[in-house]
Amino acid sequence: MPCSTVRLKLPPLLRKRNPPGRIQKQTWRLKVKFPKEGSAKRTFVKQGEDNTGPFGWNQPQAAQVTLPVPCPYTERSFITGQRELYLEACKLVGVVPVSCFIRNMEEPYMKLNHHGLGPMGTKAIAIALVSNTAIIRLELEDNRIMQEGVLSLVEMLHENYYLQELNISNNSLGLEGAKMISDFLQKNISSLWKLELSGNNFKEESAALLYQALSANYRIKKLNLSHNEFSDKGGEYLGQMLALNVGLQSLDLSWNHFHVQGAVALCSGLQANVTLKKLNLSMNGFGNEGALALGEVLRLNSCLTHVDVSGNNISSKGASKLSSGLEYNETLQVLKGATHQLFCREACWVSQPGDPFPGPCSLLQLFLNPISMDGAVLLILSIKKNPKSKMEELDISNVVVTEQFSKILDGVYAVHPQLDVLYDTVKGLSGKKQALSLRMKPMKLIQSYADQHKIPLVDFFKSLNPTRAMEMPVSEFQRALLQQNKVPMNQNQVGELMKKLEDSKGMVNFSSFM
Repeated sequence: MPCSTVRLKLPPLLRKRNPPGRIQKQTWRLKVKFPKEGSAKRTFVKQGEDNTGPFGWNQPQAAQVTLPVPCPYTERSFITGQRELYLEACKLVGVVPVSCFIRNMEEPYMKLNHHGLGPMGTKAIAIALVSNTAIIRLELEDNRIMQEGVLSLVEMLHENYYLQELNISNNSLGLEGAKMISDFLQKNISSLWKLELSGNNFKEESAALLYQALSANYRIKKLNLSHNEFSDKGGEYLGQMLALNVGLQSLDLSWNHFHVQGAVALCSGLQANVTLKKLNLSMNGFGNEGALALGEVLRLNSCLTHVDVSGNNISSKGASKLSSGLEYNETLQVLKGATHQLFCREACWVSQPGDPFPGPCSLLQLFLNPISMDGAVLLILSIKKNPKSKMEELDISNVVVTEQFSKILDGVYAVHPQLDVLYDTVKGLSGKKQALSLRMKPMKLIQSYADQHKIPLVDFFKSLNPTRAMEMPVSEFQRALLQQNKVPMNQNQVGELMKKLEDSKGMVNFSSFM
């Protein structure tokens, strides 16, 4: 069979888009013409549209491939879908198709992290996504997509109104990648609301570009800029951005190089911000002066619900500055200060970077800060002094406290009975080996167990009843709780749970947990 050189073009832009609520499968008509002289020109054609595409495939230097030409025919047409379109794109750019992408093209979540795509592999995927209406979440972390890959994705996003979440972290985007992304964000034209850009070598110049873009952008709600190289100058740019932005609700700036100057600049912007709920500033260098600026934010801000300043070298002096803000704050509900993440995760208290912002539940994490018992006392007393405090959970489990602290805490509980405090306490002071214990609300422990084993909460309580009935006497329920080993609890925790569950007839009914 004779062969001829064939020129392929990208499908036309989707100028008439379907509304995001209406999912409509796209197909493309592929028409092949064979002139008498033996050459073949093969182009993607969609009825009623032109052939201009966003990736430059209609230019003279477009890629060429050699395909067999069936000589007896002068024209042939057939339909190609999403899979065929992606395979053709892979041939054009010279990459091997990714089987995981082909298998999941109809699914809403596409995870292609660590696939070694490179710029050309990303370009092939971007071509296929121009008309894809199924995928709403795309993860391309650690694929070394570089600036060329970012350009392909940005051009795709000009046409795709279905993609809502994009993760391109750890891809060495640098200043040029930041410029492309910033130019795109300024236009406010896509449905994208979550963008992860962690670990992309962004520095001060990139912060200036993001300041310009995000000051005007109102579509991005959740942004991850962690593990970059922003320092104090970058903090000034991002602080100005926070003062002007009216869209962001969650911002992760952890593992950057902010120190006192950058901390003060960021906090200055936070005082004017009215939308941000979740802010992660962990593993920077705020110090006590940064804690002073953050305390002022907590005093004035009525929107922030989750603040993480773990690993910022905040001592008891800095904790006193935060306490001055907590005395007036009416939105924070949870204050955390765990010793290390493994310890917190075992207690199911740690907030993961990818988690959605917690809505009305607020968080102020103080993990890896050298706070003493004196600083812990200041924190709980600041809550006691605030009659409008919404604090429900205070995690200072890295702080070893004495019996005196427990007595002070009982007075705080009397004013705020909803408060739950985690802390370390020393046992066996007589000379035995010291052991650390954790105080935690019993329902939190049971809920953590149910979540970990993926069972309904009511199933745990029914397992305590030999008859599996929905209610049992209080005395039997208390005995079963102390004897079971799924969720170890001490006598005080069991007693606290009894007060909440016992009804007027001396029974415990589990129907409320359904």
